[in-house]
Amino acid sequence: MSDAARQSFAHHLAAAVGAAGAELDADAIVELLSVPPNRDLGDLAFPCFVLARQLRQAPPKIAAALVDALQPAIADDPVFSAVVATGPYVNVKLDPAGRARGVLSAAVTDTWGRGDEGAGKTMAMDFSSPNIAKPFGIGHLRSTAIGHALGNLYAQLGWRVVGYNHLGDWGTQFGKLMAAFELWGDEAKLDADPIQHLYELYVQFHRDAESDPSLIEQGRAWFKRLEEGDEAAHAYWTRFRDLSLREFQRIYDRLGVSFDYFQGEAFYNDMLDDVTAEVEGAGITTVSEGALVVPLDDLDMPPCLIRKSDGATLYATRDIAAAKVRLEQTGYDRFLYVVGVGQTVHFRQVFAVLERMGHAWADRLVHVPFGLIQGISTRKGTLVFLEDILDRGRDLAREIVDDRPHLTDEEKDRIAEQAAIGAVVFQDLSRNRIKDYEFDWDQMLRGLRPGEPGRTGPYLQYTNVRLNSVLDEYADRVGDRPDPADVDFATLEDADAAVIAELEKYPTVIRRAVADDEPSVLTRYLLDLAAAFNAFYSGGHRILSDDAALSAARITLVAAVQNTLDRGLAILGIPRPERM
Repeated sequence: MSDAARQSFAHHLAAAVGAAGAELDADAIVELLSVPPNRDLGDLAFPCFVLARQLRQAPPKIAAALVDALQPAIADDPVFSAVVATGPYVNVKLDPAGRARGVLSAAVTDTWGRGDEGAGKTMAMDFSSPNIAKPFGIGHLRSTAIGHALGNLYAQLGWRVVGYNHLGDWGTQFGKLMAAFELWGDEAKLDADPIQHLYELYVQFHRDAESDPSLIEQGRAWFKRLEEGDEAAHAYWTRFRDLSLREFQRIYDRLGVSFDYFQGEAFYNDMLDDVTAEVEGAGITTVSEGALVVPLDDLDMPPCLIRKSDGATLYATRDIAAAKVRLEQTGYDRFLYVVGVGQTVHFRQVFAVLERMGHAWADRLVHVPFGLIQGISTRKGTLVFLEDILDRGRDLAREIVDDRPHLTDEEKDRIAEQAAIGAVVFQDLSRNRIKDYEFDWDQMLRGLRPGEPGRTGPYLQYTNVRLNSVLDEYADRVGDRPDPADVDFATLEDADAAVIAELEKYPTVIRRAVADDEPSVLTRYLLDLAAAFNAFYSGGHRILSDDAALSAARITLVAAVQNTLDRGLAILGIPRPERM
């Protein structure tokens, strides 16, 4: 049942409850509403047990009295057809035509699924965060895809969304890379393929260092020069960072992902002494083996290291600084760290330290963990390049669409790229984020062929194209789509009602996905919606027929499904091809 119908029934019921001498507002009633196990009993059920103490009556008697009080209101509301008492429950049945009109009229609009719960609030987010001078690995896909989808979900409910890319752009590895480039760097290779060349140098450095320990000292010396502001070292660092960002941007452009801030670890270097002093000033630190730590024994956690015995700061110090800076920049009401499950303890420590420093806003910080991608390898060794995965998916998809004579070569290339991104992103988002999953080429591209089953991104893309083709056919044969206000929805049948029942869940799905920070809530819903429509479409139920009234009702249904599917795919970051 749609949120509007729930709210309408709750409003009527709240008035009846008040007239009976009890207190229970509409919002509380909405939370108590359920769907009867036998749908013949009704579409919604309200349990009267909660009113027994206030009214000092048996629940069945309360139900009967409420039904009598509700009859006039239900009779005047076209959404409902009947209200009955079944034991201790008040059951309401929806009018099929009224239900269809309410759902479909809303589902064809640009505001479908949107809300204002987040109006005036800011959700900021740390996601993606690849390492400078290294290829964009497949391991960063999860953070990127999940974060991008979450940002779009929050925006649907009116939140202002701010994205941070916390780049890995500092540390001893840069000293090693500088030493390697001095020894073996090739300017031509750096210009031609900067990330690949830098990665090869890094691998060679570690391989050769096993037999020549002096290389490690050279790397440390270069990093020391960088920390001290040496001009040559800083020039190397800036060049490597800029080249990396340029290459990363190509990947982000392919995925349709953007950020408001690229602030890596180096951004906070000048703030770390002040942060360390603030933590010490809070009186929550102790010294352990020369290191400055915040004990967290009472939370069953290891101590949070703030400064090592050699004076170096750690990730926790930078994340404390980042939380403060980001609050100043955005005034966030909620901040998400979309980072792997392996960092759970780290974020628990950081949040606890901020709270003990006296920052009440620490409760706005949320770690959104996710599992690992397993079962994948590439020709380039242990680091799996995301670009390799996207290119491989594109090539496989191109082979599938290559024999479609109605498509030009340019269209085939574009569709292959869109299908590959849809397949990779959807596979990542289709499971509960906390779970590891097996990367499966055979599974992820299923549904790209007509009639091929598969709970995949290409299956949803293909369904969306099918819906658009039906809408185009209607436009060619009939003309403009009808205004829902002029449609006779009483012409629809039980088969149509099954699709409508799926459609009306969409606003609730968006809210649940935001409440749980879980994009898979939406992916599973879109699969169920597509399956419901495809079962209807393949079941012999004609959209266009000689019955103009039925055709108008069903084309409105098609438009509602298409709008919902299209909006859902956009939220997930999945391209919507025009043809397939």
